[in-house]
Amino acid sequence: MQVRPLTPDGVVRYLVGVVEGRVEGRLRVALDGHPSTNPEMLADALVAPLRAIGRPVVRVHAADFLRPASVRLEYGRQDADEYYDQVDVRALAREVIGPWGPRGTGRYLPSLWDAALDRATRVPYAQADADAVLLLDGALLLGRGLDLDLSVHLALRSETLVRRTPAHEAWTLPAYARYAAEVGPDQTADVVLRVDDARHPAVVVRR
Repeated sequence: MQVRPLTPDGVVRYLVGVVEGRVEGRLRVALDGHPSTNPEMLADALVAPLRAIGRPVVRVHAADFLRPASVRLEYGRQDADEYYDQVDVRALAREVIGPWGPRGTGRYLPSLWDAALDRATRVPYAQADADAVLLLDGALLLGRGLDLDLSVHLALRSETLVRRTPAHEAWTLPAYARYAAEVGPDQTADVVLRVDDARHPAVVVRR
């Protein structure tokens, strides 16, 4: 295993190259990381370059598929296990990941639940092009049975994760410890990017 330093722009170019090397057809890409790693910003940065190489792109946020508050907060607002399972993975698989697959219709739901208002978003279904790339961002997404074509994990050392987690969110740390122990995203993701210093990211190259 080697760690190759990149610039932030280099990360984008690297990931575009990985996508470009994949077979044609709809592609499901997850960008997974602790909120402080801003996976949504990396996903957004990929949109224009991917479109420039001729791939239609759709953005979906795992945060738009959270479970209702009555379920998500059943054991209080600071329950690490409920936080770990806050995304309605079954709904995400049913409404987005499955239809996006090679045997799917391409008819997907852009969002399901507005967590702030705690109600369904009621957005209409959309149709993905035959060669579209789905960019799904979120935290704790891997090892959940989602049928992904490419997984990207934004990795932090445990001490960095603790330092970057605000004091009022420290109760979430056991969820990330569980994720590391049960899923091991640093080993299981297709692409691992070390982002302890966001200005100097690096890609883990497995031999």
